[in-house]
Amino acid sequence: MPKTVAELAEKFPLEVASNPGDANHRTHLATAITGIASDNRDVEPGEMFAALPGLQVHGAKFATDATTRGATVILTDHEGAAISAATGVLPTVPVLVAKDVRKHFGPIAAHIYGFPAAQMRTFAITGTNGKTTTAYMLQYLLTALGLKTGLIGTVEMRSGDKVLPSKLTTPDAADLQAIIATMAEDNVQALAMEVSSHALALHRVDGVVYSVAGFTNLSQDHLDYHKTLADYFAAKALLFNPDHAQRGVVLIDDGWARKLAQIANIPVTTVQTEYGDAPANTADWVVSDVHPEAGGSAFTLSKNDGIEVIKTHTTLPGTFNVQNAALALVMVLESGVSVTDLTEALERAGGVNPIVPGRMETINRGVVGEPLVIVDFAHNTEALREALGSLKDKHGTGKLVVLFGAAGERDQGKRPAMGEAAVAGADVVYLTDDDPHGEDAAHIRNDVRVGIDAALAQAKAEGRAVEFHEIGERRDAIHAAIAAAAPGDTVLLAGRGHETIQQVGHEDRYLDDRIEARAALKARAAGAARMGDTGADS
Repeated sequence: MPKTVAELAEKFPLEVASNPGDANHRTHLATAITGIASDNRDVEPGEMFAALPGLQVHGAKFATDATTRGATVILTDHEGAAISAATGVLPTVPVLVAKDVRKHFGPIAAHIYGFPAAQMRTFAITGTNGKTTTAYMLQYLLTALGLKTGLIGTVEMRSGDKVLPSKLTTPDAADLQAIIATMAEDNVQALAMEVSSHALALHRVDGVVYSVAGFTNLSQDHLDYHKTLADYFAAKALLFNPDHAQRGVVLIDDGWARKLAQIANIPVTTVQTEYGDAPANTADWVVSDVHPEAGGSAFTLSKNDGIEVIKTHTTLPGTFNVQNAALALVMVLESGVSVTDLTEALERAGGVNPIVPGRMETINRGVVGEPLVIVDFAHNTEALREALGSLKDKHGTGKLVVLFGAAGERDQGKRPAMGEAAVAGADVVYLTDDDPHGEDAAHIRNDVRVGIDAALAQAKAEGRAVEFHEIGERRDAIHAAIAAAAPGDTVLLAGRGHETIQQVGHEDRYLDDRIEARAALKARAAGAARMGDTGADS
């Protein structure tokens, strides 16, 4: 049912910019609102336009265009109201004014769409690494339990069987509520969702109270926005408050996670594995008996009372995927699912085995005469280190090759550390470009080279030979790395994962590491065939 200006003004409360003595005031109060958008280009007739303050320009500058497209109400702050009055939008349409409009934006959007998240079980995942994989694992488990599921994240959005592309890890508040409302109409029963630090800091998820919130880990990333690791942590910790979640699950394998478990303002259940530095058996749930199986790992998840036990496996490689799977399992349990029901679902599903685009995605498993090629999103130091560690001595019989770069206009401090991690974890290193954005690509590579050169010198001193190549054009680097790799080698293409657009200056270039890898493998096979033909004829 459409909301009215009068209803919203009273509930939140908001100031109505028009004067009660004005002829239009009563009409303004009765104006109906059918939806809400913060991008003037997305406004539909009958919707409210949320004119938010931006980093460079105030959204109220676009209010005239929004009303032309059919906006019947403007939501803004005092600065935006002044802009609206100066441009003639007020008194043409009613203007609702909030002191902190971003803080009100989410709850207002939720109210307009009828609080759709309350109609389903909702799961939120935050942390530096593992959000996407854990969200897919949750969606996989919930589907195995017989629930119709939704997914919102970096790679895509899903409503049941419908798949939509995703622009942001977490959509803005208006888009988010509209998406969840659509899922509710599709009878989605459970939603798994990634929640970024930016989304929390910018109030994008305000208005949603998740059934269960989960925390993976914290390491250096996004300091171009948050400035310090402490600020980054504080943004993540916002999820673990009653206005955002009912319950929390925290993987306490790192110190930041243990701090979060202590300061959270909601009930928190903890889980730990043998890969962290927490004292043994201090969590509510403990992972043990981890061993290789089917390209991934089998493991046991036990409650600390020793009575409730789940034995399962994941085909996704790496110790970090054991951590992700354990977190997902405990989150499902904390939503009210019994150990018995979850165990039966795992048996039906064959373990925790979702297909996660661009996350340790194998391009050509088991092809004779080829190197194993894997694409992963690892784009910060810890993720790169973990990805390499998971592949070292576990895949192939030859060398471990890594190809990576660093993004421009992002957290420059992590660049040398990424270079050090690459040399420390691989036998062959290819430095290339990621998304330079507006920054000079060669300058970015030089920053990474600082760490690479230091690590190469250290490796030489230790008697460890590491081969290094620098090829700026990523497509060329991928083809070179795969062409040079020997059968039995493992090639990790790191940093971009599922992404298909490379941003170079003001140009968006289509570039999919997975497609380029397949093309390089095809070219390699064709070259091998030609060599074979030459040999037969000579």
